Order: sequence, then structure tokens, then C-alpha cells
Amino acid sequence: MPIAIKMPALSPTMEEGTLAKWLVKVGDKVSSGDIMAEIETDKATMEFEAVDEGTIVSIEIAEGAEGVKVGTVIAQLAEEGEDASAAPAAKAEAPSAPKPEAPAAVAVPTAEAEVKPDFPPPNAPVAKSAGAKTAGDRIIASPLAKRIAADKGIDLSTITGTGPGGRIVKADLDSPQPDAVAPTAAAPAVSGSAPASSAPAALPDFGIPHEDAKLNNIRKVIARRLTEAKQTIPHIYLTVDVRLDALLKLRGELNAALSAQGVKLSVNDLLIKALAKALVQVPKCNVSFGGDVLRTFSRADISVAVAAPSGLITPIIVDAGSKSVSAIATEMKSLADKAREGKLQPHEYQGGTASLSNLGMFGIKQFDAVINPPQAMILAVGAGEPRPYVVDGALAVTTVMSATGSFDHRAIDGADGAALMQAFKNLVEAPLGLVA
Repeated sequence: MPIAIKMPALSPTMEEGTLAKWLVKVGDKVSSGDIMAEIETDKATMEFEAVDEGTIVSIEIAEGAEGVKVGTVIAQLAEEGEDASAAPAAKAEAPSAPKPEAPAAVAVPTAEAEVKPDFPPPNAPVAKSAGAKTAGDRIIASPLAKRIAADKGIDLSTITGTGPGGRIVKADLDSPQPDAVAPTAAAPAVSGSAPASSAPAALPDFGIPHEDAKLNNIRKVIARRLTEAKQTIPHIYLTVDVRLDALLKLRGELNAALSAQGVKLSVNDLLIKALAKALVQVPKCNVSFGGDVLRTFSRADISVAVAAPSGLITPIIVDAGSKSVSAIATEMKSLADKAREGKLQPHEYQGGTASLSNLGMFGIKQFDAVINPPQAMILAVGAGEPRPYVVDGALAVTTVMSATGSFDHRAIDGADGAALMQAFKNLVEAPLGLVA
């Protein structure tokens, strides 16, 4: 009997998606690991790979279809030796374990930024896919997933499969492991959390000429979670003015030395490093709030806001504090290019311990960013500009940048937030510590 290929859950918060593009057609033969379609999730456009080998006998959902629920049959595959004409008519199936109605109480770093899922408390149980194992406890995984797991030393028994019948596929191995800080669709329990607001009423037009554009999945999630973040997180904002002259001088010298390697540092690359090192120096700000749990991280993974056609997304520089500024620059350029093309993989944008949003290139002097839970802080950076400033007791004109930290006051006290901002300021104003 032909195998029903269903709309997969390609991210922890995905409930429905847009079938952006079919890369196969009826009659095509596919092998395990072949890319069959491009699916737009609530975070990015991702590739959907074949799990089994066989021939495509029917395509049930047309290219471009929106709002396709997870678990809906989108195509059928006949295995070798099967009669392709025997394929039954597919029915739209709901997932066997529907997700809760309430959306995750998660937001994004800035008003435009992309959303990432929450971290559960360390002792939170990890739900396993009902179809991930048979009665004999045999692990069901695609051949490609098995090869990747063997190469990376991953225990497949800890993985939740999102493929047909709970099968483990390549995309499942790209996500953080359950025994690490695994993302989940549900937010940490917060007593007194405000309920999600109902859908807004239709917009009046007042007779003004206009054009309405339908929101894509990413923008819908951004709108919902930004509202929830501001309703549930008590923000505290701390701003410092930072002199940039020494940093700009060092950047020029480093770029001259690195030009032969094709590496060009931006100011943002150096600020990523400075924030990461500041978080290591002030670990009380490198935390995550989880209701009755406060998690302190031992490394600083910095989520960096990047503009993409569908909205901002925040790729992550993992362990930025221990990487060289040239490595950060190279990695950031690669991630930014992939973000703009919608090609980021889940592990490249899910997670992070703190965020950095820089609007200085637009001439913005200072702004307050929205915290991206479960992170507990985000740094908003404005433009560097010549300003009168007291230097060594005398008034001078120097290049100054305003930086504002937004802190979750449930997890971070004002004094600790101030210590982080002071550490960041010191690192930028004496930048040799960034390359030591």
C-alpha cells in the first residue's frame, strides 16, 4: 500500500505551513534524503526530505497552498514493486496529538525580529513521538538520519521523530538534543501570565486609498509573541554612552592585517565579542527564567538580529566569547547570507543566551528592544556619532555610541544589569581585551 507523506512539523512551534514549492512531480523516483519540497514554516523556508524510497504516485496539496495543517497528507509514495494505480484517495488528517490552543509566550528581540522557541525547565519531561518506536522498541529512522547519528555519536533513542509515523529524519538531528536545553512550543510557567489577546477587529479604512497585504506565517508569530512578551515580562532598561574611538582604530588596524585573508571586520562583529565576554564576566546576566527555575549558562551564545525579506531572524554565534573576532566575522557573514535567503537550519537560529540588535546603520541614536524569552536580556545598539564628551577632565569631541540593555527583572537585578553594561563599556573602550 502506498505510503502517505504528511506535512511535517519542521519547528517546535509549527502548527501549519505553506507548501511553497514542489521539487518532485508524479512519476518521479525518490531516494531517502532527496529534497522533495520547500515548506514555509513560522520561522523560515525549509527543505523537506524524503524518508523512504519509491515513486511519487500522487500530489495531494498543490504548490503554493497556505495553512496546511501538520499531519495533512500532501503526497503519496509507492515503494518498489507496488502498484502505483492502487493509491487511495488521501484525506486531510489532523496530527495524532494536536498541539495546545494557547500560543507560546515568546517574543522577539525587536519589534521586527524573528521568534525562537522557549527552553523548558531542566527537569521538564520531553515528549516522545508515539510512532518513534515499535512494540519491540525498535528505533525507526531514515537511512540518512542513521548515518548522521552514527557520524555525530547521537543516541537516536533520545530523539523525537517528526517524519511519517514518528520516523526520525535529518531535520530532527539539526535541532538541539532533548538532554540539552531543548526548545519546546510551550513557554515556562509564569504565575499571573496575561492571556493571549483575541484577534483584532477589522481595520477601518476611513475612505483612504490603501492596499492590504496578507501576513505570512512569520509575521503572524512575531505579532502574537511580541504582545505576549510585553504583557508577561517586567522589562528594566539601562543605558550607557560608550566611546568608540579606540575600537574604530583597532578595527582599522585589524582589517589592514586581515585583508590578505579576505576577512573584513564590522563594528558589529566586535560588539558581539564584547557582549559575549561581558556576559562571561557577569554570569548573573547570562541566565534564563523558567518560573521556579533560574538557569545560568556557562557559555555565551549571542543571537544577532538580521533583516530578511519575511522579517528579522536571529542567527546565533555559538560560544562567541571564545572565538576570535575574525572567526566571528566570517561566521556572521555566512549566517546573514543564509538568513536573507531563508536557508538557515533550525540549529542556526534556535537557542542563544542573549541577543544583540544594532540599528546604528540607520542613524538610530538609541532604542529599547523587546526581550526574546527564554533569554533574559538583549542589547540594543545605536549609531556612533561625534558628541561633546568630557575626556580626562576636559571637554572634547569624540565618537560616542548609546547602548541600552533590556533585562528581565524577574531574573536579573538592576545592580547586576548595571554591572554587565559597565563591563561591556569597559571592553569597547579598551578593546585590546577583545583580541587577547
